[in-house]
Amino acid sequence: MDLAPVVLFVYNRLNHLQQTLEALKANKLAEDSELIIFSDGPKKDVPPLAVQQVRNYIRGVEGFKKVSIIERDTNLGLAKSIITGVTEVIEKHGKVIVLEDDIVSSKNFLEFMNRALLFYQHDKRIFSISGYTYPIRIPGNYPHEVYLAYRGSPWGWGTWLDRWQLIDWEVKDLNHFKKDRKARERFNLGGDDLSDMLISSLENKKDIWSVIRTYTQFKLGAYTLYPTISKIQNIGYDRSGAHCGESSKWQVDLDPGDTPTRLTKELQLNEEINERIRALFAYDFKSRMGRLLKPGIKKFLGAIS
Repeated sequence: MDLAPVVLFVYNRLNHLQQTLEALKANKLAEDSELIIFSDGPKKDVPPLAVQQVRNYIRGVEGFKKVSIIERDTNLGLAKSIITGVTEVIEKHGKVIVLEDDIVSSKNFLEFMNRALLFYQHDKRIFSISGYTYPIRIPGNYPHEVYLAYRGSPWGWGTWLDRWQLIDWEVKDLNHFKKDRKARERFNLGGDDLSDMLISSLENKKDIWSVIRTYTQFKLGAYTLYPTISKIQNIGYDRSGAHCGESSKWQVDLDPGDTPTRLTKELQLNEEINERIRALFAYDFKSRMGRLLKPGIKKFLGAIS
């Protein structure tokens, strides 16, 4: 099997990174896989010690067929780091498996990802492969070990060059999308937060990238493929990351990795599964009303001041 390179993005969380790499090294295909590590540079207002500690550690990483390290001189931020790094690698190799420094994998993660990237490479309905699966109950009568979802995942994923090249990172049609209520409703089939997140991330220049990938997937009528048993656990919801608070909501039972996941081309979108995913991202009514009312309150206060 022609294995995809594994791209790992790191910054300043040594403890999380150590767990990520130890789990990755335990994978069945680790010794046959090329590992490419992108180390983002320190922010101007942050002491560089933690970044340097991470770089000292990754320079000694072993257990893979080949290890390459790219150390950025400046801080690109998460989104630019991932977009540029993945582009550099995928243009050379045609496909890629991507991890961040707070992602712990099962020992059959690389096996699942590589088999799926090969098995579904010509199925253009599938825009990306996710190693993570959401903490939902899979219907008892669901016959497969993988499923399709409207929503993409940034936690342990893979894709191909021909899909990656289709992404418009500037989202040039954003203004049209904002005015198209039906399009926003369809996009939100993957979660009620998606349209708001897309618009906010672009207008407020937030360091978010994955929602833009999901938007491209939506426009193409494509999906992300997930396993029914997760190969990924995110350990970053402990307030250590730039985009993660503290939460146990996304914890899952990790696949013990004893048997390969059965793949099938007889896949159709299961609406029951997708409704359960959407429910995870449903807005709390009070917080949503608060967000809707705040602009009106500000306008009112401005008018009477």
